[in-house]
Amino acid sequence: MTREKTVKVAIFHDYFGAIGGGEKVVIAMAKILDADIITTDTDAVKKIDPGVRVISLGKTIKYPGLKQISATLKFYFCDFSKKYDFFIFSGNWAHYAAHRHHPNLWYCHTPVRVFYDRYVAFVKTQKTISRQIFRLWVWGHRSLDQRAVGDVDKILVNSENTRKRVERYYKRPSEVIYPPVDTSLYRCIEYGNFWLSVNRLYPEKRIELQIEVFRQLPEEKLIIVGGYSQGDHASQYAQGIEKDLPSNVVILGEVEEDQLIDLYARCRGHICTSIDEDFGLTPLEAMASGKPVVAVDEGGYRETVTDKTGVLVAPSVDSLVKGIWFVAQTPERYRNACLARAREFDLAEFSALVKAAVRKTEI
Repeated sequence: MTREKTVKVAIFHDYFGAIGGGEKVVIAMAKILDADIITTDTDAVKKIDPGVRVISLGKTIKYPGLKQISATLKFYFCDFSKKYDFFIFSGNWAHYAAHRHHPNLWYCHTPVRVFYDRYVAFVKTQKTISRQIFRLWVWGHRSLDQRAVGDVDKILVNSENTRKRVERYYKRPSEVIYPPVDTSLYRCIEYGNFWLSVNRLYPEKRIELQIEVFRQLPEEKLIIVGGYSQGDHASQYAQGIEKDLPSNVVILGEVEEDQLIDLYARCRGHICTSIDEDFGLTPLEAMASGKPVVAVDEGGYRETVTDKTGVLVAPSVDSLVKGIWFVAQTPERYRNACLARAREFDLAEFSALVKAAVRKTEI
């Protein structure tokens, strides 16, 4: 019997400035493949799993635009080609290391949205001077992004929604491997007196829409969990939404994983409002806790939420109010379907598919 070759794997990820679905996927891959993580900012990585091995390329500049440029340069000029046998890239900037690191694959959460599908919308939010600077930055960086993708051997994506974006903007085929949820971590304790929202505090998450919905539902309570990375475009937005909150809405910011799991276990349901979400891991975490999901009828939510696990509604205050009212009547009726749906995305399936993708790319 021949002994299987041990492949030493490195996973490059942009930064761990805030905890999101992408960061959780990277941690899962690192544990599955016994891989080292190579990144820049490491502020949040130990909050997810203190046992992972992390190498920092140095901190990024904490200023919008410069942060992304500094990350790009750190990945482009690093060289770990002699230290590992296989390389995985995750995020928007890590794949700039692809030109020196082969064989490789890129787990693409989405093409950079402000370069492509969200470009026009983002330009409209900028003032005159910053708008011109932004256009120049995108003009140069979009070209570099296309070149970096050309150095990628294989592309994996987190959803059919992202696969279509990759095909449209990069003209490349890709394979869908859905992000995992470790269902063994989650439990259902009760259907309590609050709804839960878990997301980065970014404009595209439409937190202001959630706040307005619960302003119209004073008898319901909303707890919002999530933060943002210093130097991202979200700083002013995050500070703005914290003003004039109704008394039934609380923003906790980032919390420890144990506290988040407990919030899932005790909430009445989960609300998601992101604009054309790439995939969306939080609905599955809620379902793994037996909790129904009220989500906007867009993007990756369409690939996870069914009429047996919650409702998909239009991205408007009225529609979300009606959806929450409907689900809140008897949230426990969704429990069994939610648990079953979450098991379809369990960690074991993800592990087998990722290992197979590495073997095929390595060959």
